[in-house]
This record gives sequence, structure tokens and C-alpha cells, in this order.
Amino acid sequence: MQSTSNILMIRPVNFSFNAETAVNNAFQVKGQDLDAQNKARKEFDGFVTKLQHHGINVLVVNDTPEPYTPDSIFPNNWVSFHEDGTVILYPMFAANRRAERKQHVLDNIYLRFTKHKLIDLTAGEASNHFLEGTGSMVLDRENRIAYACLSPRTDKKLVEEFCTRMHYSPVTFFARDQKGQEIYHTNVMMCVADKYVVICLASITDEADKARVLKAIKDSNKAVIDITPGQMNSFAGNMLQVQNNEGETYLVMSSQAFHSLTAAQVKELEAYNQIIHSDISTIETNGGGSARCMMAEIFLPEQSSL
Repeated sequence: MQSTSNILMIRPVNFSFNAETAVNNAFQVKGQDLDAQNKARKEFDGFVTKLQHHGINVLVVNDTPEPYTPDSIFPNNWVSFHEDGTVILYPMFAANRRAERKQHVLDNIYLRFTKHKLIDLTAGEASNHFLEGTGSMVLDRENRIAYACLSPRTDKKLVEEFCTRMHYSPVTFFARDQKGQEIYHTNVMMCVADKYVVICLASITDEADKARVLKAIKDSNKAVIDITPGQMNSFAGNMLQVQNNEGETYLVMSSQAFHSLTAAQVKELEAYNQIIHSDISTIETNGGGSARCMMAEIFLPEQSSL
């Protein structure tokens, strides 16, 4: 199953520009907005409301003021939840993001879902080796492929360890923005859905890498929807396909991403599924992440009600 109707989202209490992550996140721009937290919370709540209106189950957990975690709104970087009951914790580049691994978040998950096994990869932080969850890896869950553009936040050996332990095949490559800087997370340039892949092919500058990625996509029988570097900079790669309670699929993105698409691209995407978009511009500007980063998919088995 490629998509789920169960999504974890963390409501922020201390959202702000994070200087520790800005060193290698070119999407992040320090805003002059002193009211970023309040605006981000309003954007967050509006986004959640739209998802719930379409029948998508959103488990909202409130962040805590302490420890200080300005990027807690992006939980998919520190944890992932899998169909076999596995929960994985990931090593994070920024020291102040490591505090996002808060037990009360997991406790809320375990009230409704069943964990069979915990894999803790966070020891990599001690040796400066990082793998930031489904930011670093874009998973084709049905075909067991982990796509990963390598960067200071995405270590090749840790990608391979994830794949060995979870029975995935790694497809690693390098991707760069228009200034030649390594793209910090794979999920800003690539989205894998059930029948298609949205990808910025121009960001994969090595032709052998590009051929290998395209072969993996073709072999998995998915269509390629190519976006431009300009669209990628508007977070058009940072999308996530989800389901609602009726099994209908939706492609979720920010309003900035949606408005960057051409009419032909929108038509092609809507031939597969409806689109949900929401204005999260404060979050995008200060946080350097977008809609996909805000959603951690929960594939764990649901606990049976008594």
C-alpha cells in the first residue's frame, strides 16, 4: 500500500527560523515576521481542517514549550511508521532538532496503533552520520524502493542500512539546485505516488544517476511528471499522496506549489487523484519545508476496538 489515511501532525508552539538547519537548507529564508509562531499555527490549523474535511484521519499532537524545538512541525524527519509494526527513529543533522523525538508523541501513537519493533538509528549522530527519515528517503512502499539524493543530511551507508533492515532496494544519486548546491532532502525534488512520480529531473545533473532513477521508475510501471527547478523551488516536489476513509486518493501540497504548476500538469495530476492545497507560506519561508514535511504517515496496524 503506497498511501494511508492516517497522518501524524505536530501543532507548533515555538515555530521560528532555525539557524542550525539553514546552513544547508537553501529553501529556508529568515523572515522579518515577529509573529511567525501565531501565523504558523493558523496555517497549520487551516491545513489540518482541509485534510479532515476530505475524510483523512489526522492525529494532531501538540508540541511542548520545552525543550525548544522550532522545527517540530516537520515530524517526518525523525520518525517513520511501517505496515509490519516497525517504528524507526532517525539521526538528525541539527542538534536542536534531535529534541523533537519526544516520548509523548510516540505515546499518543501507541494509544491507537500497534508497535511490534523499534529500530533506533540515532547513534549515527555521534559520528556525524545522518538520515532524516522520509525527508532523506522517498519510499516506493509497494515496490520496496528507497530513493535518496545524498547530502550532508542523507548518508549513503545509513540508507543502505535502512534498506537491509526493511527489505528495500536503494536508489541513491546526487541532486543539485540551480546554484549547484546539494539538495538537502529528497522529498523537495521528488514525490512517489501509486501510479506516478513527480520529479525534478533537471536537478539530477549526472546522466548515469538520472538514467538509474528513470529506470527504477519505469520498472515500477509509474508515469513520470517532470517539474522545473523553478517549480521545485516553489515546493512542487514536496507533495504527498494520501487516502481518505473511503479509499479515495488525494495529492496534498501547498498553495505555493499548486500555483507554480502549469494547467497541463494540474490536469495530468487530477487524472490520477484530486488535489488538496493549503496556504502555508509562513511555514515554508521560515522553516524551509512544505506540506509533505508536515505529515508523518502512520502505516502501523490499528488496534482493534473492544
